[in-house]
Amino acid sequence: MTEPQISILHAALRGRCPRCGKGRLFKGLLTLQPACPGCGLSFGQSDTGDAGAVLLIMVLGAFVVGMAFWVEFHFSPPLWVHAVLWPVVTIPLTVLIMRPMKAALVAVQFRHRSHEMGL
Repeated sequence: MTEPQISILHAALRGRCPRCGKGRLFKGLLTLQPACPGCGLSFGQSDTGDAGAVLLIMVLGAFVVGMAFWVEFHFSPPLWVHAVLWPVVTIPLTVLIMRPMKAALVAVQFRHRSHEMGL
């Protein structure tokens, strides 16, 4: 019997187990559960490292810098506006995007390395 394939996007956006799609992947903001409460899949072999943070820095950093240039050239605000505006935009976006990014990396690892993990 083959297990149902949970899409990587579904697992990432909902923060669910990449095998069953039911158990929660995180026990804190970015801390992985030791195992899935639904199917028992161990997350101990998952090693996302800094890949999510690096990708987030590249993508979100390019977006924020581009928006900062756009605001500067269209509105020419004083420097203090940039100092207030961009941390208020960047910090929530970082927190909002980092969790699905890490979940996607765990799901991709499960999809492509599950035979190496003995699953």
